[in-house]
Amino acid sequence: MEHPNLRAPRRRLHPAAAPLLVGAAGLAGAALLHFVDPNDPGQYPTCPWLLVTGTWCPGCGTMRAIHALTEADLVGALQMNPAAIALAPFVAYGYVRWLYRSFRPPPPRTTPAKAVHPGWLYLFLGALTAFWVLRNVPFGQVLAPG
Repeated sequence: MEHPNLRAPRRRLHPAAAPLLVGAAGLAGAALLHFVDPNDPGQYPTCPWLLVTGTWCPGCGTMRAIHALTEADLVGALQMNPAAIALAPFVAYGYVRWLYRSFRPPPPRTTPAKAVHPGWLYLFLGALTAFWVLRNVPFGQVLAPG
């Protein structure tokens, strides 16, 4: 058994460490996509779903959309993946809320927190599935990347 005084002291990270690291990783990824163009063949691997099935998944075109956003080309980003661009404000809001709460945790509640109504989750999944199907049918080609 090890003597208690010889044990390394346990360090606790600040609660904001996780959101700050995720934010730094996101910025690094966006910088990579800005400088290494995903529109050039051979730069990044092909989407596994597209490779196996030959159809677009809901995420196909997201890397090219982020690349277009880093070039301030909103129309080009919408042409690559409109769903990803539509979800970006919600992702940004969730991230900013996570970061804010890591610096300023909410006061203890006397009543349990209300969860999001499950209907919103079903609506989101239904919309994502509809987007997935529509971008792969002939009349929905406007939703396909590029």
